[in-house]
Amino acid sequence: MSSREGIEFDRGRFDRAKLGFVLLASEQTIESEMMRYVPEGVGVHFSRANNPDEITATTLAAMRDSLAPAAAVLAPNADLDVICYACTSGSVVMGEDVVIGELLRGSNARQATTLVSGVFAAFEALGVRRVAVATPYLDEVNRIEADYFANKGFDVVRLEGLNLTLDSEMVRVTPNYLRDFAISVDSPDAEAVFVSCGALRSVEVIDEIEAVVGKPVVTSNQAMLWHCLRLSGIDDRLDGMGRLTREH
Repeated sequence: MSSREGIEFDRGRFDRAKLGFVLLASEQTIESEMMRYVPEGVGVHFSRANNPDEITATTLAAMRDSLAPAAAVLAPNADLDVICYACTSGSVVMGEDVVIGELLRGSNARQATTLVSGVFAAFEALGVRRVAVATPYLDEVNRIEADYFANKGFDVVRLEGLNLTLDSEMVRVTPNYLRDFAISVDSPDAEAVFVSCGALRSVEVIDEIEAVVGKPVVTSNQAMLWHCLRLSGIDDRLDGMGRLTREH
């Protein structure tokens, strides 16, 4: 026979906020970066949506049907403050409204967002409209991203992609290469440099890129974490991830 009498409860380990992320099944970078940079007292929880290793416009669009089921099993009893679809390219291929609708169909989180929504919020916070963009994607995905940015009122003054197809290749591009790649993509007309893709290990070289280009650098995972924190009411300034998280 058991009794609850005398048991002591508190608000749990994550008493400040709880964030949920729906990842691609093939994703290998985001979990470790969220765990590394999230402030103490903020929980990060993950589930995965079906996708193959190939990242194409077709495979990204096909993820729509798996978003709500993935959201439904993402800590459903945790009272998540924010649930976020953690894929830049998938966000622009399917569209933010579609993705957010699917997340909310599966989850009872207080708010839903997408990775690219965080990128746009970062641009707004930094006061930039003209951006240079570095991606690992195929040209077909790059075109969709550039058009989507333009429709949101952001001018992509230059975009270069690595023409990679496999997510398992994107996660292995070295940070040093990404640093040099981002610097090479910068343009005098750009007010900021954006390194697109949650699979890339670009967070750890943001400060180095900014030191060379002399302007803000936004990366997918940096912007996503920053945006989710701000949506959940966490205003901590975070060092080691560039001007965005240090000043906004």
